[in-house]
Amino acid sequence: MHPSYLTPQAIQAFIRSALDEDIGGGDHSACGAVPEKTIAKARLLVKDDGIIAGLEVAGIIFKQVDPSLQMELFKKDGDEIHKGDIAFVVQGPARSILSAERLVLNCMQRMSGIATHTRRLCRLIEGTKARIMDTRKTTPNFRLMEKWAVHIGGGLNHRFALYTMIMLKDNHIDMAGGIRTAIGNTKRYLQETGKNLEIEVETRNLEEVDEVIAVGGIDVIMLDNMEVEDMRTAVRRIQGKYKTEASGGITEATIRKVAECGVDYISVGALTHSVKSLDMSLKVVGVEK
Repeated sequence: MHPSYLTPQAIQAFIRSALDEDIGGGDHSACGAVPEKTIAKARLLVKDDGIIAGLEVAGIIFKQVDPSLQMELFKKDGDEIHKGDIAFVVQGPARSILSAERLVLNCMQRMSGIATHTRRLCRLIEGTKARIMDTRKTTPNFRLMEKWAVHIGGGLNHRFALYTMIMLKDNHIDMAGGIRTAIGNTKRYLQETGKNLEIEVETRNLEEVDEVIAVGGIDVIMLDNMEVEDMRTAVRRIQGKYKTEASGGITEATIRKVAECGVDYISVGALTHSVKSLDMSLKVVGVEK
């Protein structure tokens, strides 16, 4: 089941924008070199081990470029892949395959890198109640695909954008004049606007955790850049009244200990801002003049 942000309209709008960026007034290389009626077949060759992601969007890209393109899938999103695997074969007008090639590869390589890293972190915390979450540290205009990749890898999507949830971070709190004021102002704003949004509050130490608990009326408490023992203490003090999110500088070496503190979520910005793409290529395997 797709997350709510993955509407057909959103996906198509992303693809239209990306194709306009890449093709613009025309793919002059393909039109110049390849006769119009040439039919070709190409296969997606995997060059790294990992988790594949982006196959569904690849199919939509091909169809949006040219409805006559036919794609045969040998893998599905979320499958484990290994160097040498063939993920799909696409067949149809050669110019159309060439025009779609780079966008398909750009999406799939990055999405597969994100899905692979997400799956790896999920496995590191198996047996705990914690879930891996992404952040808004995404590539501008590519968030849709990056969040989708996290979902495919088994992670949770945090708020998609500023309009989907309220998160009172350190700068909000400092600019508002403190936790109590920031929460109070936010509640009045929601009441005045009639909006029904969850509220998450970032805390930097146990004193701030205690203050949020005292004020109440929120949904999630973020434990930001805290030592493991302080996180464990915070979870005990919160007593399950609010969901808890651990955040800030969490690595593969520390993530298990963080999960064992009893937090509900662990957010990792590196899922989307520091991931190595998986290597893939689209190679021609047949041409009909």
